[in-house]
Parts: sequence; C-alpha cells; structure tokens
Amino acid sequence: MTTQTSPADAPAALERPAPATFGAAFLFWLKLGFISFGGPAGQIAIMHTELVERRRWISENRFLHALNYCMLLPGPEAQQLATYIGWLMHRTWGGILAGALFVLPSLFILIGLSWVYLRFGDVPVVAGIFYGIKPAVTALVLHAAHRIGTRALKNGWMWGIAAASFVAIFALNTPFPAIVLAAGLIGYFGAQRWPAVFALGGGHANGNQGYGPALIDDDTPTPAHARFSRSHLAKVLAAGLALWLVAMGLLVATQGWQGTLTQMGWFFTKAALLTFGGAYAVLPYVYQGAVEHYQWLSGPQMIDGLALGETTPGPLIMVVAFVGFVGGWLQQVWGPDALFAGAVAAAAVVTFVTFLPSFIFILAGGPLVEATHGKLGFTAPLSAITAAVVGVILNLALFFAYHLLWPQGFGGAFDAVSAAIAVGALVALFRFKLGVMPLLGLCAAVGLAVTFLKPWLA
Repeated sequence: MTTQTSPADAPAALERPAPATFGAAFLFWLKLGFISFGGPAGQIAIMHTELVERRRWISENRFLHALNYCMLLPGPEAQQLATYIGWLMHRTWGGILAGALFVLPSLFILIGLSWVYLRFGDVPVVAGIFYGIKPAVTALVLHAAHRIGTRALKNGWMWGIAAASFVAIFALNTPFPAIVLAAGLIGYFGAQRWPAVFALGGGHANGNQGYGPALIDDDTPTPAHARFSRSHLAKVLAAGLALWLVAMGLLVATQGWQGTLTQMGWFFTKAALLTFGGAYAVLPYVYQGAVEHYQWLSGPQMIDGLALGETTPGPLIMVVAFVGFVGGWLQQVWGPDALFAGAVAAAAVVTFVTFLPSFIFILAGGPLVEATHGKLGFTAPLSAITAAVVGVILNLALFFAYHLLWPQGFGGAFDAVSAAIAVGALVALFRFKLGVMPLLGLCAAVGLAVTFLKPWLA
C-alpha cells in the first residue's frame, strides 16, 4: 500500500533555501579552495555535492548547463565552473571572488613547497619522497590518457586522430599549437560531412534528481546582469585586454622584451589558450617551451613539479606556478640577492596570465550561455581536439617514463626499483581504483624506505 504525502507533510528540505549572502559565498569559495583535491572530476563532484545537493544554490540542470560550456573552453573547467556560478549568483565580483579563491590557496601552498624543494631537495628525506612519487606521477599520466581515451575515442576516426597526433609530436616534434589547430579544423570540416562521427562524446547524467527547489532553479528567470548585451561583451573584452596589456607593458618596461619574466608572461599567455582537454594536454607544450626552448628548468624538475601539483588543492594546471617559481629562482630574475622574491614574482606572473583568459571567457561568454539552454553548438572541433590530446598525453607519459627508468639516459643503468613502483601504481589505479592522494602517500613511503635501506642493501 502506497502512502500519499500531502504538501503540509513535505520535509523542510523541499523548501526553497534562503538567499545566499555574499559573505556566505565568500566562506564557501574559500573553503573550496583548500579542499579541492582530486583533479577536475573530484573538484566538480565536490561542487555538485555542496552546491546542488546540500546547499541547493543552483539546480542540477543549470549546473550541468554551465559545466558543458566550461568543458568547451580552454582552461581548467572546474575553476571556470566556480567562476560561472559565482558570477551567476553575485554578478562580476562574485565570479572574480569564486575563481580567485579556487586558485590562491593552491598558489600559496605551491610557493611554499617549491621553496622547500629548491632549498632542501637534496636532503635524504625529501629526496626519498620524490623518488617514490615520480613513478606514481608516470602512472597517473598513463591513467589520464586511458581515462580521456575511453571517453573521446568512440570510433575509428577518433582513434586515427589520436594516433596521428602521437606520431606528430613524438616522431616529427610538431608544436602542440599546430596539433590543436589541425585537430580543430578536422573536427570542424569533418562534422559537416559526417556529423555523427564528431558528436561530442561522453556526457553527464540528466538532471531532475529531486534535491528540492534551488535558489537558481530550472525555471528561475535569468538575472538582469546575466542577460546578453553587446556593450557588456565589449566592456569585459576591453577590460581583460587592458589588464593583460598593462601587465605585459610593465614587464617590458622593467625587464625588456627578452627578460625572463616578460618571456614567461608571453609564453604562458599562449599556453592558457591551448589547455583544451585539461592540464595533462598542455603539459607537453609547457615542456617544449619551459624545458627545451627556454631551459627555465630541467625535465626531472618538471616531473617533480607535477608531483607537487598532484598533492595540492586547486587545478592541476597550477603546476605552471612551480615552473615559474623554479625558473625565476634559477634564472635569478631579480638578482642573486633576491632569489625568493624573484621566484615569487615569476610564479605570480605565470599564474596571472594563465588564469586571466578563464575569467574573460566566463564573464564575457556567460550571458550567451544563459540565453541558450541546451543549444550549445560547435562541439565537433572539441571532440577532435580531445582525441588528439590522447596521443599527446601518451607521448608525455613516454617522456616521463624515459627520465624515470633511465635517469642518466639509455647509456646509463636501468632503474628497476622505479619500474617496480610504477607498475605497482598502475595496478593500484586500474585494478583497485585507488585515489590520487592515497597512491602518492604509499609511493612516497616506499620511496623513503628504499632510500634509507639502500645503504644496507648495497
């Protein structure tokens, strides 16, 4: 027998929540900045739990609609999603607050860890931790290639694009921007002939999960500040461009065009516009520029930076702050007597130019998205680019594996212990679905044990 529940008996959870104040939003975004572990999937899951299910500040459908737009953009989709929801709730300053607090805790933590790394990296304890973490990072990159591949490589065309991108970057040393451009053009023109082939893969579950009415519900009218206008679009674009020009102008005036800080600002501006597919996708481009071309840091240091990025909250693309800090320190951008200050300045410059486009994309494009619920187009180029990213990430995994297993090059000794840790990490990821933080903790413990037992075993 089914019992009917009258509206009077409905639980309090089904009542519309009280409006969220700017102060309450500030506290939530600050908290999120310190607990946003687990990469974009984990960060988006945290926001869904907090904002859709528990606080009900936004409905499931509106949340997914915003997420779908963020996934089309270059840049960290979780940070952009936070910016979007903050903007929708509390206008421009709400978006800036949400996006900034998603990044700033990670920046401060990474600056501290980078300083420890440079000052105490040769201490046995620190060296042992990194010895164990490096194989785990290699396994994580392979796992990322598999995870993205299972979503993106839905047919033979996508497999072909992925294979071609791998050959292009591995054998032909093709620049990453050229691969992104070529894949995007293939998707754009291919979709006109074979639209089903290039339909955006994956997707998210439908909304309407019954969490109760939300502050921003499916039928909530678009607020005035979120309605599209050409004047608003022009103002946001002009403000973003002005901020970038002022920052770069100051760098050129104080450092010169060839100065390290200026070149970092220019290089990471380009990198920020190429982060389709997440941080792992742009890392090969960062490696090509920061390690091979500019030589701001070494390949092994790049791996160590990724390890630190994996262990801190915030978007994984924050590894660029490590690259900036180490590069600023080693290049002595403010002289030998101000190593730390120069390194902090480099990390700040890199972070600013990396995330500025994300804010512009959301504040400028958000009104367009709010006017087109469920009608986002132009996804075919993204599908092709995502497929190409799989090949690029596989190349990155091989690069990491080479430096891990043959630290002195192919002419040197093979590191069997690192190989064993990497294999164990792969088994833990694929077979036992171990989380990132437990995996890194276990591998760090193994690295410490190996480091301190090695003299006894020799």
